[in-house]
Amino acid sequence: MAMIDEPLYPIAVLIDELKNEDIQLRLNSIRRLSTIARALGEERTRKELIPFLSENNDDDDEVLLAMAEELGVFIPYVGGVEHANVLLPPLETLSTVEETCVRDKAVESLCRIGAQMREQDLVEYFIPLVKRLAAGEWFTARVSSCGLFHIAYPSAPETLKTELRTVYSQLCQDDMPMVRRSAATNLGKFAATVEASHLKTDIMSIFEDLTQDDQDSVRLLAVEGCAALGKLLEPQDCVSHILPVIVNFSQDKSWRVRYMVANQLYELCEAVGPEPTRSDLVPAYVRLLRDNEAEVRIAAAGKVTKFCRILNPELAIQHILPCVKELSTDSSQHVRSALASVIMGMAPVLGKDATIEQLLPIFLSLLKDEFPDVRLNIISKLDQVNQVIGIDLLSQSLLPAIVELAEDRHWRVRLAIIEYIPLLASQLGVGFFDDKLGALCMQWLKDKVYSIRDAAANNVKRLAEEFGPEWAMQHIIPQVLDMINNPHYLYRMTILHAISLLAPVMGSEITCSKLLPVVINASKDRVPNIKFNVAKVLQSLIPIVDQSVVEKTIRPCLIELTEDPDVDVRFFANQALQSSDQVMMST
Repeated sequence: MAMIDEPLYPIAVLIDELKNEDIQLRLNSIRRLSTIARALGEERTRKELIPFLSENNDDDDEVLLAMAEELGVFIPYVGGVEHANVLLPPLETLSTVEETCVRDKAVESLCRIGAQMREQDLVEYFIPLVKRLAAGEWFTARVSSCGLFHIAYPSAPETLKTELRTVYSQLCQDDMPMVRRSAATNLGKFAATVEASHLKTDIMSIFEDLTQDDQDSVRLLAVEGCAALGKLLEPQDCVSHILPVIVNFSQDKSWRVRYMVANQLYELCEAVGPEPTRSDLVPAYVRLLRDNEAEVRIAAAGKVTKFCRILNPELAIQHILPCVKELSTDSSQHVRSALASVIMGMAPVLGKDATIEQLLPIFLSLLKDEFPDVRLNIISKLDQVNQVIGIDLLSQSLLPAIVELAEDRHWRVRLAIIEYIPLLASQLGVGFFDDKLGALCMQWLKDKVYSIRDAAANNVKRLAEEFGPEWAMQHIIPQVLDMINNPHYLYRMTILHAISLLAPVMGSEITCSKLLPVVINASKDRVPNIKFNVAKVLQSLIPIVDQSVVEKTIRPCLIELTEDPDVDVRFFANQALQSSDQVMMST
């Protein structure tokens, strides 16, 4: 009897847990479906488990979402591809529920299963499922059906293909905007499977209907369709069908559609090719750059460099630069910030003379912008301009901007400029750096905000790497070591952190002669936090210095710290001693 009952046990547990009031138990049970299916075997999974799941209309979306996900990878558990069709009914039910994420996951799983199904099974089971969903009374079924056509279409016989195209066309004219939105979103995928002869006729007429939809949420999804369809059509068809649509969309009454055009512009240009871009899309782009909605200008400004790369420099100077000048004084700080993040990339496109004459004044005005993000965006891309015109022309204006950002009252702005200091150092060269920026780097080590002090310590290390140990020995080490006597213990801790970062860059000799004595001296500090940080720093110095130095200087200091009254100091000192023992054993 026990032998007969045993195979029933997993399914019994599953059914009990699936009906349990506790959602967590139901979820765990669903996530263990594959384990249960293996225990049941393929045949019982097909005959008992899947029908049970089809009938199980759980009301919790989280459980349904997990079920939709699990069923997508269930083909091996039902006996392989020849039995894949048994998975369709539960997923069909899930494709009609109200919760969007459940429907999307069910459609994703159906696509995954459909892609593996045999051709005759697709015709017998999958295509009827698509047609049932497309004719569903409730809009959720029709929304889901749109995402399945690209799987169903390639395997369909000719008569069914015609029917599927007609059904898709009807979905694009559905009364519910949600259905039309789904049809617009999936049009590119469906079009990629349709034969070229029908692409120009059926698909383009569907597309034209969507581009004239009265709902802007449908039209803006059709913008994405422009790029997808443009790649499928011949160049001349693209110019005659897609280009007029893009130009119209760039003047659409809804700012969201215009925003979408501005955002997708580069992809749209790729679709129609360089020649039509120069003749037809430049005026459209100029309109977007001068749009009355700030969001549209932000999206358009962010694409200015990419767009200029498609054009020749003369066209860019003639049409785009005047707009760029206007945007650099735009009333919206976000527009100026978007422009500042890409404008430096225009320098290589325009060449040296045009950059000096036309772009340089714009860079300089953005460097003086009242909004810190704008100034930061310019500084972060300096290397692009330096390659074209050299830094000298910018350096005079750079300095005031850098100093202002370095002393900004918002600590995040100060933090951002510290990140760029090594880049600036490599671009400006050691001479300029010593004169102007060296003092700033030291000043940050005494900032009131910990994150700034931490970044400043890393910055000092990166500068030492950039300019070499000799330069660091002259310009960094003396100032850093002076600060170890600061009356505030937090600043003394920053210096210990800086020493541990500098030691590997400076090498054994300088570490032993200059850095180590300062650390040993700090071990006599009255603040326990300093002392346990000394133990940590000494531990980091052990692999850098010679074994004799460890024996004569570091270990005695650590042994002294292991007898400290403070528990943390003792802990870190012991940890450092163990580390030194391991190093000795390995050598």
